[in-house]
Parts: sequence; structure tokens; C-alpha cells
Amino acid sequence: MREPTAPPLARAALDRDGEARADDAFAERFDADPQARVIAMHRGRVLLAEQVDGSAPTLDFRRVGELPEPHLRCYLGRTVTDDGAVPSGTPVEVRVFDADAASRIESETARWAGLRTAVPVLGDRDAGLFTEALALANWHESSPFCPRCGSTTKVIQAGWARKCDRDGTLLFPRTDPAVIVLVTDDDDRVLLGSNALWEQNRFSLLAGFVEPGESLESAVVREIGEEAGLAVDRVEYAASQPWPLPASLMIGFTARVAAGAVPAGARPDGVEILELRWFTREELSGANADIGLPGGSSIARWLLERWYGGPVDEGMPWITS
Repeated sequence: MREPTAPPLARAALDRDGEARADDAFAERFDADPQARVIAMHRGRVLLAEQVDGSAPTLDFRRVGELPEPHLRCYLGRTVTDDGAVPSGTPVEVRVFDADAASRIESETARWAGLRTAVPVLGDRDAGLFTEALALANWHESSPFCPRCGSTTKVIQAGWARKCDRDGTLLFPRTDPAVIVLVTDDDDRVLLGSNALWEQNRFSLLAGFVEPGESLESAVVREIGEEAGLAVDRVEYAASQPWPLPASLMIGFTARVAAGAVPAGARPDGVEILELRWFTREELSGANADIGLPGGSSIARWLLERWYGGPVDEGMPWITS
């Protein structure tokens, strides 16, 4: 087994600089800072820098005055690495633009990349910035009104809160916890399932949201029981990573088929999961040309390769949104 590293979206290299958000004059200070940089986002896609002479893919860091007026701006923090173009300590905002502004910024659509496409090729700093930016942008898009009274809300605290225009209630970004589980049997085979929302022959680990009043470990046992009809035990935490599509924290576990349970008795629930298959390492390697495995930005891929002992060939492209 190779020495595991952190999941792809858990490798962020950034100082979130939370104290700066409380400064009422933050926006003015940021705009006046010649070191400040902005990344542009439109419809969940971020602008990548133009690649020159085989340069590594990076976010396109713009100066404040180079971009039109956004409809949302959020402070992401300060960089902690130095790549020459963006020194350590650089303050960074994401600014979200409508279609007209995005077209004026960059008309080449290939430069605007989604999370699944960008993260596997970006470095830790840029992948972390993209993940944070997308999570915030998604929350703001879904939270224009106060859930208590229905009034409009306004953005405050450098994009990290909203305030009800009627009674001043403060609203903060929320994250939905979900467990994702690598289930094995006593023969060290892995269980993969095909979700009803995916195209045919796409397989991944089983996952589900944590219910109110439920522990993570209980959620693992419940989800595998509901989706596969299997009892599992020996539940162990592996790692976690954000998944801002739209607002999840994926919490990775391993689990083993419980004593007395029969792996062959695994049955898909027919609602969320349409097919279940057990794979040895050799069977997974032999089948991956005919099935789609989770993408390189997912913790599912990380957990699967951690069990496999190394990289697994991509096989069929994972194109489901």
C-alpha cells in the first residue's frame, strides 16, 4: 500500500485571514492595495490563465482595476506560497460576473473551467481557492432572502455573511455533511454502485447525507444498509474534503461487511442505486476500460486508489455533472 496523501480538495494552501472580514472598510482597503489580486467566476466556472510555452495551468489572477463591476465579491484570504507571479501574503478575492461581463473579460469559453475539469490539473493553492470561491458563490446564490421572514438580505463581512434588511438577522454559510464509504468484504473486494442519476456503467463508492441527530458512524451503517441491504461494521474514519457542488463536506470512511452478512446478498435499493458490483484489484484493473470511475477531484477516487495501492487508469471518462 502506498503512503496516502490528503484528498485532492483537502490540500489547500491558504491563510483565510478571518480577522480581516470584520473590518467595515475592508473593501476600500482591498481595492487600494496594489498587491491585491482577483479571480473571476461565472456560472460556477473560474477563469484560468492563458498557458504559454507549456506552462502549468493556474488561475488567472487579475489586478483590481482590470475587471468590470461584479454582482458579488468575497474575500478568500492570503496566499502562503510564492510562485513568482503571486507572492506569499497576497490578498485574494473572488468576483462573480454575469454573462455580459464574463464575455468582456474573456470570450474564449475554454478558459472558463469547472471544478471537476480544473482541480486535477491545478496546484494545491489554486485548487483550494477555487473550492472556497465556488462554495461561497453557491451559498450566496441560494440565500438572497431571509429564511425567517422572507425579506431581502445584503452581503456583509467581506462576503462571509448576509444580513436581513428587515430585522438584522445574520446568516452564515452552511455546509451539509455527507459520508462516503469504501466497503470491503473478508476477501478484500471493494463494493461499487451505480447511481440512478448517472449514465450507464458509471460506478463509485456509496454515499449519503447525515441526518439530523445522527452520528457519522451511524450514518455509514444506515446508508449501506439502505442502499445495498448489507450490514457493515469496523467503521473507520479516513479523511474529508469539501465538495462545493453545491455545499457538501464529504467525510470518508472505510467499513467491512459484518460477521454473518453475505456479500453476495448485496442488493441495490432500486431508487438511488441501480447496480452493485464487487471488485478485486485485478477485476477493477481489467474492467476500468468499460466502466467509468469517479473523477480525479473526488474523495471517492482518493479512497479507491488508497485501497487499490496506487493510481487506477481513468477508463471511461466521467462526464456526468
